[in-house]
Amino acid sequence: RHQKTLEADLVSVIAVIATDGALDDRHHDHALVGEWHDHRDCHIKPDLVLIYRTTDDHGLDLVRLGSHSELGL
Repeated sequence: RHQKTLEADLVSVIAVIATDGALDDRHHDHALVGEWHDHRDCHIKPDLVLIYRTTDDHGLDLVRLGSHSELGL
């Protein structure tokens, strides 16, 4: 049951960022700093974070998905 909800949430977030849309505030989408300065992260669930980046050719790289502790955030 949770996997279906998680999959639906993930797909909807990816659909928004793939079209350069704005995510709801609850996703806490923001740019990263340091060695991740060309990446962004957003929350799929309260402790499930997606790190991604957009590319110059309008592509989307989904880089990492995990909890804050798994991702070292």
